[in-house]
Amino acid sequence: MKVIDEMIDQRISMLFKNKKYLLGYDTEIGNGKNVILGTSVGTKFGTATDQKFSFYGKTPIIQQATINDPAGGLTVDSEARTAINTLIDRLQAYGFIA
Repeated sequence: MKVIDEMIDQRISMLFKNKKYLLGYDTEIGNGKNVILGTSVGTKFGTATDQKFSFYGKTPIIQQATINDPAGGLTVDSEARTAINTLIDRLQAYGFIA
């Protein structure tokens, strides 16, 4: 029995020494359960712009190109341009666009 306990301890120790885990199956989080993240450094989903990601069953895509700030036009609506620029800034801050 001691040999089996040592083997189990060794396997568990090896599991937790790895710095990343490859999940070969879908991962499901139970209804009403949350993912709790650290508050000092933060957590990334995707670490490179060519990694694909999506929400709500959409086809995963890479990070999209940036959206240019509004410019030109016959009528300049400063409030609308400020709102659009703010939206662009927020999308960039979360990494949804470059």
